[in-house]
Amino acid sequence: MLQIVNERDYDGGLGLAQAPAGAQLLDEAAAMRLLASVDYGRVIFTLNALPAIRVVNHVVDGGRIIIRTRLTAAISAAVRSADGVVIAYEADSIDPPTRTGWSVVATGLARTLTDPDQIARYERLLHPWVNHADTVVAIAPAMITGLRLNAAGG
Repeated sequence: MLQIVNERDYDGGLGLAQAPAGAQLLDEAAAMRLLASVDYGRVIFTLNALPAIRVVNHVVDGGRIIIRTRLTAAISAAVRSADGVVIAYEADSIDPPTRTGWSVVATGLARTLTDPDQIARYERLLHPWVNHADTVVAIAPAMITGLRLNAAGG
């Protein structure tokens, strides 16, 4: 499992000891509910020793974030390169005119699923937007952070 020094004080990379004015930090359960309420997000992984980001659709199931991809895609290669690789997943819903919304980041180990029953289940539940997907990746969050943006003065 991914370990973070001073995990209790970790703010998801926000650089804040506490939420800024007009915002509130979310607990893990609320953050995961929000993540499950949207269909897409961004998977962040390492490609050639640099950060790479891909927009993908997902489903949250059993506390894991499930994505489908191609065996030949960069994210598949990154996950196959080790027995679980650290991945971050970010999703949000922001309304610029009202300056309200939320953002969630989940960080954990990603693995390619190999169980035929699980693969068949996620092939029924999750249909990628582009290309043919032949690989199912599960991200098991070890850290989940979220921030809700409230209306100005709220």
